[in-house]
Amino acid sequence: MTTTLTAPNPILETPPPAPGRLERADSPEAGPSWIALGDGVELWAAADGPRCRELLTGRAVAMVAALHRSLSPQRDELLAARLERQKRWDAGDLPGYLPKDSEAVVGDWTVAEVPADLRRRRVEITGPVNDPKMVIKMLSRNELGHRADCAMVDFEDSMKPTWDHIVEGVHNVIGAAEKNLTYVKPARGSQPERPYAVDPEDMAKLWVRVRGMHLTESNVRVDGEPVAAGLFDLALCLLHAAPPQVTRGETPAFYVPKCEHFLEARWWQQLFVEAQEQAGLPVGTLRATFLIETLPAAFQIEEILYEIRQHAAGLNVGRWDKIFSDIKVLKAHPDRVMADRASIGMGRPWMKAYAERLIRICHRRGAYAIGGMSAFTPGKTAELRQHQVSKVLEDKHFEFALGHDGCWVSHPYFIGPALEAFPADQQLSKTLDASADYPDLLPRSTPPHTMDGLRTNVRVGIAYLEGWRRGLGCVAWDHLMEDLATLEISRAQVWQWCRHRIELDDGQRVTPELVREVFDQELDKIRAELDHDLGAATTRAEQAKASFQAAAQEAAEIFLEPDLRDFLTLTSPFQDRT
Repeated sequence: MTTTLTAPNPILETPPPAPGRLERADSPEAGPSWIALGDGVELWAAADGPRCRELLTGRAVAMVAALHRSLSPQRDELLAARLERQKRWDAGDLPGYLPKDSEAVVGDWTVAEVPADLRRRRVEITGPVNDPKMVIKMLSRNELGHRADCAMVDFEDSMKPTWDHIVEGVHNVIGAAEKNLTYVKPARGSQPERPYAVDPEDMAKLWVRVRGMHLTESNVRVDGEPVAAGLFDLALCLLHAAPPQVTRGETPAFYVPKCEHFLEARWWQQLFVEAQEQAGLPVGTLRATFLIETLPAAFQIEEILYEIRQHAAGLNVGRWDKIFSDIKVLKAHPDRVMADRASIGMGRPWMKAYAERLIRICHRRGAYAIGGMSAFTPGKTAELRQHQVSKVLEDKHFEFALGHDGCWVSHPYFIGPALEAFPADQQLSKTLDASADYPDLLPRSTPPHTMDGLRTNVRVGIAYLEGWRRGLGCVAWDHLMEDLATLEISRAQVWQWCRHRIELDDGQRVTPELVREVFDQELDKIRAELDHDLGAATTRAEQAKASFQAAAQEAAEIFLEPDLRDFLTLTSPFQDRT
């Protein structure tokens, strides 16, 4: 077990409100709750400070206001449409392909030419944007001299979106764009302070993943409404970080997550256009890669790419969120109950078909097709690390053989093996045959459904919620990097297994009572591990055990909610006054 341990600090939000709506309008305390920044924009009073004021300039405030007023109504409609589609699926319908005679399908079009600095994407490394040391390490060479081609710094699944994290994240993006990002690790005990800095002559290409359109930024509102989180992230990063990139002839590059429909892609395209105009940049300056990580989007790959063709650099196979989406979309279908999450690899027929479809469409239209994440963190023994390297090589060789142009890793240690598996800068000439156009993308109930799988889901739930309560969006746990996507898989799978009272391979029926029993057992195991790692009865061990116990209680409540919530949360937390 590997995770950072501190005293408990419970800050888990209550169940989320309806999409696009504010969780609360006023502070429960006396005094003003909001600070007027001008042009109808207000800042939650507790969020105010010099670091955020450096970003919320008059121009930035005006830009956010204009974008919100222009695009908020359409966003509300798109989020409402998501809910209506899910109602139909819950009633027995299934997602499927759109008509095959649209311009997106039959038209003779390609995406805009991919800029020169985005044409080598063999290996991309990802991690939270708020940690300057981690951002520097993603942009730099590892201890063996290997460097990823690209670094995707993340405002979404690997980062809990507290206000401080958002502010520091934007500052880190600016530092990376200006190629002067530094960090000094403070001295501790006998260890002296240690400086970190990017090498401006040898950096991975910077990509920024903004938050999905379903998320809102609670700490900033326009005309009394919270702003769309992805809109806010894009506006600040484009305004403050794009100018030095453009001056050097480089491309501001973004990742967009959680798209579910081509009309949502159209919304993002309009955001790109208006944001560039507001920032004083020519339309077409930025480039974006969309993650195709939802089941509905897998049926609309070509239509989504068509909508963003002016700004598209590629599409990505977001395998972990895709598994979560498969479960969530089909949660009411007893013949679609998913197997153990660990058994759902890219070799599963519907997963392989979805990847091949993405590759064929991307390459036919001139876009890059980026593969998925290897989520290992280095094991403690040489034997375990060698096993992990062999699994990474197996995974990445499989992706390259399919035709992907690049892939993801979550830790610098695995950059070298991933590069070994991707010997070509790109494979745009590999287009696959027409059988990849309209395959069966719907998962079916297949084995295994095991007690070990249930225990893994519960254990991930406890570990992730413990980190989330301390402000973390990803945790290294049992030699894997668990982020929000993998937590969502675990949460949704346990809920689905309970909903359909499935029978495990050992004959046990999954019920809420069994799940609570497994939570108790896994918590006991974690307590024993903490005693072993930190010393039984030490203050640090007792604090850690209390933190994990609180997390287990919260995780069990969330996993066993009567109705499966769409996401762990839809809003960023309000900045705490303390």
